[in-house]
Amino acid sequence: MYSTTDFRKGLKIEVEGTPFEIVDFQHFKPGKGGAMVRTKLRNILTGRMQDITFRSGDKVDKPDMETRDMQFLYRQSDDLVFMDMTSYEQMQMPATVTGGKDDFLKDGQECRILLYKGQPLDIDIPFTLVLQVADTEPGLKGDTVSNVTKSATLETGITVQVPIFINPGDRIKIDTRSREYLGRE
Repeated sequence: MYSTTDFRKGLKIEVEGTPFEIVDFQHFKPGKGGAMVRTKLRNILTGRMQDITFRSGDKVDKPDMETRDMQFLYRQSDDLVFMDMTSYEQMQMPATVTGGKDDFLKDGQECRILLYKGQPLDIDIPFTLVLQVADTEPGLKGDTVSNVTKSATLETGITVQVPIFINPGDRIKIDTRSREYLGRE
């Protein structure tokens, strides 16, 4: 169990049987009565934000969550199929719950899966990945004076804006949070 003194951003708690992640919190003392803690929580199952106020010293449960190292195998219609690296069991996860992180997955890639009561809930991927450019238009000669960009399709199928000197086959570093080009490898 967690007490309100343990609250910090990113802490995962369970309130009335629902798992939440603390997005923001603030301790305050009203003029009358005991201290309170205002929290802004994100429902891990639905993604909805919710404000809840706790009394100082209140206890909340730890959610039944764990992370496992898994390997992405393939896509099957709208599901992602992963293999547990220790037990070699396969597990399916709906692509919709990943929040777009599934766009960066390649066959055979290792990642961490967040499980809630044994069910896959989210993927933890690195903040930066090196991916190969599958297709892009050739850059025009003489267009090097300004910061000109063009679209490029990467090996995973996503499209990002890259500088004009990037060619098909180049390996580039991408920020997975903002989907921006960071540099060439």
